[in-house]
Amino acid sequence: MAFTAKDVKDLREMTGVGMMDCKKALTEADGDMDKAVEWLREKGLAAAQKKAGRIAAEGMAYADVIDGIGVVVEVNAESDFVAKNELFVEYVKSVAEVVAKEDPADLDALFACKYPGSEMTVLEMQNEKVLVIGENIKVRRFARYADGFSVPYVHAGGKIGVIVNIAADGISDMDKVTELGKDIAMQIAAMNPSFLDKSNVDQATLDKEKEILMVQAKEDPKNANKPENIIEKMVMGRVGKYYEENCLLQQAFVKENKISVEKHIAEVAKQLGGTIAIKGYTRFEKGEGIEKRQDDLAAEVAKMIK
Repeated sequence: MAFTAKDVKDLREMTGVGMMDCKKALTEADGDMDKAVEWLREKGLAAAQKKAGRIAAEGMAYADVIDGIGVVVEVNAESDFVAKNELFVEYVKSVAEVVAKEDPADLDALFACKYPGSEMTVLEMQNEKVLVIGENIKVRRFARYADGFSVPYVHAGGKIGVIVNIAADGISDMDKVTELGKDIAMQIAAMNPSFLDKSNVDQATLDKEKEILMVQAKEDPKNANKPENIIEKMVMGRVGKYYEENCLLQQAFVKENKISVEKHIAEVAKQLGGTIAIKGYTRFEKGEGIEKRQDDLAAEVAKMIK
């Protein structure tokens, strides 16, 4: 029974196995999809399919500047142990290289790109790593900055990855700008600001925050006899505090908390005789927002002794 290119693609999507192996399996199975899957399982090649459903909340967040392009990626694995594996780290860095060079529009486009030094795609190499390393591995997200001057920072061996994008004009000493960028990146890693600047806070977020602060102010016994307009002024003052906590440029600079990040940047720019502006940043924390598997140790032991 003959098979088509679409059959090969469908088998690849079903099993997570590379195109060439899927083609070989269909050839061996005379085009029968079920038999092809069975053939791949017998060869141990379809193991990636089973692992693909397992929770991967560990891994590595990685940031780098490659040929002037700022990149940050998050690649997940199941255990912290695998995150330190040389094969895994090599894969993460190669993915960052692909993002820098190919400028993929999204994850699907990234997965279709050719993996460096190989005839495989990024997705095929990912499946290959799953088979070799023995854990579910997946690229989760990435960000890319092609313009301006980017500074990377990786915290705690890949727990957090940050890329800061800077516009610097009239400055010859770019080492000082790099030093500033590293300080800002460390601030972002530590403080996790939600916004770059207070002007970036959307109206819906601001209205919700004001609503919460208004309720808090009215429920405070100390404000029981205060008129509405006074309470509103108090709330506006607290909105300023919200900016200081959630907006990078309004936050207190961690190395010198008597001034804001915004003022520190202005001081450094003045010393260097030019202008410096933070154009954007991306912060990835590994496993952020992923519900981690809660292993039941007693149940695992019970299974082992049955």
